[in-house]
Amino acid sequence: MTLLLLQIATVILTALLCGALAQRLGQTRVIGEMIGGILLGPSVLGRLAPHLSASLFPLSSLGSFEILSNLGLVLFLFLIGSELDLDHLIRQRTTATVASLSSMALPFALAIAIAPAFRTHFAPADTNPIAFTLFLGIAMSITAFPVLARILEERGLATTQLGATALMCAAVDDVAAWSLLAVALALVHPTTSSLSIAHRLLWLAAYLAAMIAIVRPLAHRLTRHKLAANSSTALSRTTFALILAAVLSSAAATDAIGVHPLFGAFLAGLCLPRIPAWQATLRARLDTVVSSLLLPLFFALTGMRTRLDLLAGPRIWLWTAAVLFIAVAGKMGGAILAARLTGQPTRYALALGALLNTRGLVELVVLNIAFQAHVFSATLFTMLVVMALVTTMMTTPLLHLFQIEKHLADSGDRLSTRVA
Repeated sequence: MTLLLLQIATVILTALLCGALAQRLGQTRVIGEMIGGILLGPSVLGRLAPHLSASLFPLSSLGSFEILSNLGLVLFLFLIGSELDLDHLIRQRTTATVASLSSMALPFALAIAIAPAFRTHFAPADTNPIAFTLFLGIAMSITAFPVLARILEERGLATTQLGATALMCAAVDDVAAWSLLAVALALVHPTTSSLSIAHRLLWLAAYLAAMIAIVRPLAHRLTRHKLAANSSTALSRTTFALILAAVLSSAAATDAIGVHPLFGAFLAGLCLPRIPAWQATLRARLDTVVSSLLLPLFFALTGMRTRLDLLAGPRIWLWTAAVLFIAVAGKMGGAILAARLTGQPTRYALALGALLNTRGLVELVVLNIAFQAHVFSATLFTMLVVMALVTTMMTTPLLHLFQIEKHLADSGDRLSTRVA
């Protein structure tokens, strides 16, 4: 217990310092926390003070660390889902659907084109070529849903039309990516039958339908009945506890299906009745602990699992630059093209492309799975980690370039679709 408390204290202090420095440099705090995790990992602390690193963060001690960090991420995504403006989301469903598909299809197609060259240089000799291509395509096309949500929140865009569309696209992208990941893992591990994958997808579809068509209307009906019986709109402790139990149960359900607990938490937030007093209370009670304590643990834990010291030599950096260029061109290009084809103004399309180009730590989860399955070499893994960090760091400067906040302020508390 002593070691865990020291680890948490170290992570919090590092996150505070790096987050503040990132903000002074014009980035969001989340970028600083990601960098802070790398500083605490083998690339920096492990090289400068290996004995201290081994004593403070031994591998055997990270189990409790991971549980706490994932709990924070589940609660954070519930908060994001509970504050989404569903009316704006419905009005933007065409752009969101087309943009999500296009922003996945184009980078995936580019990954298919370059996969043979990368497999020759950066994959174990016995790697299944189809599995390698699927993993590379997922790595190039995924959007980091939780990191994107936090960037939107920090910049005041989470409840805008642009933010709602970006989150919808990211959710669709990640569901597709996790489904493709199941297929890729089935190819790496042939004992996993295609029937089990089909069952997993059917369960996911059934769960989505049940949450949207049954749970959400039922929650609204019960809430109306409760409010009719009690004139106060304050969120009681009992109701608060029931909501938390529902959130964790929903996350557990999607985790059992084999998708990811984050989607269950986000779905629970979407199903929460939109009562302003309840939303404000949930935010006040959860946000401080989640943002200041639990989320930094998640970013630090993932950062400590990366190895940036493996990149060495101009040849490797040229390959890394190629990965970065293809990832940005495919992801942003697909989103911008789709937004323009659905009638969105150029500035809106550019901003949507910049947001969906955020890969962050969901990308690192995928990369770790590929690495542990012996599909990616350590060098390719590290190159893709660099790509994930750079594309995430690009988001804020691009939003500044497109002057999104200025138009948000000009149009009130929501970003108009007519941002020209």
